[in-house]
Amino acid sequence: MSLQEDVLAAQLRKACIDTGFFYVFNHGVAQDLIEQIFEENRKFFALPEAARREILVDKNNRGWTPLSEETLDRANQTEGDTKEGLYFGREVPADSTEAAQPFTGPNQWPSPELLPEYRRVTNTYFSAVTDLGMRMLRLLALALGLAPDYFLPMFGRPMLFLRPLHYIPRRSQPDQGIFAAGAHSDYGMLTLLATDDAPGLQIWLPSAGRFVDVPPKPGAFIVNLGDMLERWTNGLFKSTLHRVVTDGSRHRYSIPFFFEPNFDTRVECLPCCCGPDNPPRYPPTTSGQHLLDKYAQTHAGFDATSKTSSAVTAGAHADV
Repeated sequence: MSLQEDVLAAQLRKACIDTGFFYVFNHGVAQDLIEQIFEENRKFFALPEAARREILVDKNNRGWTPLSEETLDRANQTEGDTKEGLYFGREVPADSTEAAQPFTGPNQWPSPELLPEYRRVTNTYFSAVTDLGMRMLRLLALALGLAPDYFLPMFGRPMLFLRPLHYIPRRSQPDQGIFAAGAHSDYGMLTLLATDDAPGLQIWLPSAGRFVDVPPKPGAFIVNLGDMLERWTNGLFKSTLHRVVTDGSRHRYSIPFFFEPNFDTRVECLPCCCGPDNPPRYPPTTSGQHLLDKYAQTHAGFDATSKTSSAVTAGAHADV
């Protein structure tokens, strides 16, 4: 481990213990590529609904999810989130054995006649943020005092989800249960979030007893940990409650990338995070089962035992 890695790992460990949210600068993803993928998604969400509906989300969790499809905080929301979205994943041929697993399969793409550059730009960005996720794995391992390549064998066929989102210009009214995205923690391991310059993201700070703004910063990704990593670390690393509250003055776009291990990865308390005075708080599971259980809690009609859940309600991750 280099001196620079040692410093970064120490900084990362503190952020993961304190809030589970942090900014990443100098991440290696080209700014012009980030700008291109936002522009392509502005074009997509400006298409007529009939054109967007051509790629309605399917049993493989690929495609368009309509406005208000997701309700992330059922206890406090009176209607669905005021957003629509898309899901893209790692390309898995429909006739492969892996495609029998939930959340895998071929992607659905907008018509090339309407958006000729969409697929190319999305695939290029997908590859770039995947590379960033792999670099983050090394730092996470070091932050836990593990060998730098500890997590790598668990990411041979990872579950990767790119989730472009469009928040309509509607004012959130928390006192009436109306949110751009209801309060939630992310389900998986790691989320890499790119946003435009519109505010809205807030995280819950227990020390303050309230939600606080997480403003977008030019050139930075906002990164947060999910419930799976909190489970893996026995609660040492935090998966923090967050939400999106908009003022209704403009459209908002964000693109979270959910970076998860292989579907069958065993998730149980890391030895470095438990001991005689700190026993494991959670029973062992697998990464795939953990995500299936989480999705069933926030998507009406989602069947965690079947790959063929209702298409409109088969959306995957919590969103920011």
